[in-house]
Amino acid sequence: MPAAALQYGMRYYLSGRCVLRRLETPSVYDIESDELYELDEDAFEFLACCASPGGCSSDNGIFIDYCVQEGILVTGPVAVRRAPVVRSPAPSLRYLELQVTDRCNLRCRHCFIGERGSNELSPDEIGAVLSEFEAMQGLRVLITGGEPLLYSRFAELNRMLSGYSLRKVLFTNGSLLTRKILRELAVHEVQVSIDGLKEAHDSLRGEGSFESALNAVRTCAAEGVCVSVSTMVHAKNLGDFDAMQELFDGIGVKDWTVDVPCETGRLEQNRDFLVDPATGGRYLAYGRGEGLHTSTPGFACGLHLMSVSAAGGISKCTFYAGREAGTVRDGLLRCWKKIPPVRLAALKCDCAHLEQCRGGCRYRAELLDGPFGRDLCRCALYNHHASDIIE
Repeated sequence: MPAAALQYGMRYYLSGRCVLRRLETPSVYDIESDELYELDEDAFEFLACCASPGGCSSDNGIFIDYCVQEGILVTGPVAVRRAPVVRSPAPSLRYLELQVTDRCNLRCRHCFIGERGSNELSPDEIGAVLSEFEAMQGLRVLITGGEPLLYSRFAELNRMLSGYSLRKVLFTNGSLLTRKILRELAVHEVQVSIDGLKEAHDSLRGEGSFESALNAVRTCAAEGVCVSVSTMVHAKNLGDFDAMQELFDGIGVKDWTVDVPCETGRLEQNRDFLVDPATGGRYLAYGRGEGLHTSTPGFACGLHLMSVSAAGGISKCTFYAGREAGTVRDGLLRCWKKIPPVRLAALKCDCAHLEQCRGGCRYRAELLDGPFGRDLCRCALYNHHASDIIE
């Protein structure tokens, strides 16, 4: 019998890395492992007691053992700030893309932003956004740009981050990520863009960018920092995916996100990098761990996501930056209520994989197949309506 079950009457405390969230289902979220555990009401109330300074005890050895093994409960008092637990809006806002600046040191040929700008959110604006996101029971914030390490007050931002019970992910091109900066970062994960092996990556992002990006990934792994990779499928990296998979597996990359870029921003002037949906969609089979937790059945992609631009606009994702629901001055909740969720029943999609695919990227679907259309790249992945795929 596990040790925890033998120690009847022991006090247990909610781990400092775990937070309670009242989402559609009561849940406990492990910020460090990015695991979300759905609970019944009794389990939720028990863990709420464990989050109090006095801790809790129980004779339910099986449940206690599981929580201890998962790192949800510990046997010593925990001194952390606990954010208030209230019921989230429905649908819940779980993921936030926070573009702190649109400044960048690269001129990637596929960048959706287009020409580099000089917009930045102020620390006060960022603080207000993060505070409201946390209060809305948010889980994970992606700190992005541009290149977020070029944010003019990054040291101040970095100090601010530790005050929020959210999983913080830094999305970077890797070129500025030194060992010193990495050791000071108040984030749980670093995500680096690598878009092929050296020749293919550099053709898209500039000479020397592959080595700096790969060095950033290796440095994260060596320092014990959780690291993931994001890859865009383009015409010059199609022969690199098997080698990339072997490379990333060898380094210890946690997640590998693979996607097909939308024809927007600079990609409109660099069409030689475009791939047709029938080709690009097949490469979506690569990668692993998309990082999304269970979602409400019957709704399309983006149900729990919102984006804040460096200019302060709030939209359903970064691609919808031209169709804002409001600005940071309006607040997240007010904007969130203006973004209607898309039901799968409203889409043209009719295949057996619809709940798994969730209609794919809705922005890409609109570009390829019109309003409520199909994401033809995802259709190619599932080999559905192959005759309809745009060549």
